[in-house]
Amino acid sequence: MTDTARTASRTAILVCQGRAAADGRLAVGRFTDPVAVRLLRPPEQVPVDEVRADTPPTGWKARATYEGVRACAEVVVPRTVAIDDALRSHGTPQLVVLGAGLDSRAWRLPELADTDVWEIDHPASQLDKQERLAQAGAPAVAARSLHFTPVDFATDNLGSALEASGHDASAPTTWLWEGVVPYLTGSEVRATVRALADRSAHGSTLVLNYQSPSAKASAGRLVARLLNNSVTAGEPWRSLWKPRKMAALLAEYGLRVVSDEDLLAIASRLESSVRGRTALHSGRVAIARRE
Repeated sequence: MTDTARTASRTAILVCQGRAAADGRLAVGRFTDPVAVRLLRPPEQVPVDEVRADTPPTGWKARATYEGVRACAEVVVPRTVAIDDALRSHGTPQLVVLGAGLDSRAWRLPELADTDVWEIDHPASQLDKQERLAQAGAPAVAARSLHFTPVDFATDNLGSALEASGHDASAPTTWLWEGVVPYLTGSEVRATVRALADRSAHGSTLVLNYQSPSAKASAGRLVARLLNNSVTAGEPWRSLWKPRKMAALLAEYGLRVVSDEDLLAIASRLESSVRGRTALHSGRVAIARRE
């Protein structure tokens, strides 16, 4: 791995581990992600295998890693199902995945066969993903086309990057923004909404995952950081949003929220595990339309 990849998102790896641990175990018939495990390196697969076998390791550090993957699986299942359903219901000729991380939809969703996909992410994270794909021998891309577009949300111009990579601002676009908003400042969130709205033709849709304020969830992440958890220590939450505040922000840029639901409600409908009630209740998936 190159030196640049050292700064690749650790959270993206945890989310991928959660999806791999859940595949074929949680919400069977509604959730599946056979690609996730192929994006993990052997040491990263160890806690996944332990969770799948329900065999917690000994030692506090290994057990903390195990519990992190187990809890993540419970969160990503309802989140993934809700987002996948939204993508199927609001299909457009273009899909832009903001902060794509180790997302697998361009490979596993046959509904994207007539869709051009852009994966937007920090250059280091994107390089890391491309190396993983090359090493794993990933399956064929299910989307019509796939464009890797490196963007640092803190410093780069999203609109200019998309323009240079062939995105058509005059055609409807589905924007997927999953697992990113909490790690951006409020001003960075606003700048990104402005940039995507500027390139959203009539009929475009934003599928947004964000985190609402929760004292328990924030305290849990603080404890993990104090314990020097390698996943969260360097990636703190920077902005949390109440649904009304998020809807108001989107409305400023011509995006009307048509649904906004917490993950606990989604998980309950799936008859999925709801042990992680705090994380599920504070995590949300919203859909907004450009009309």
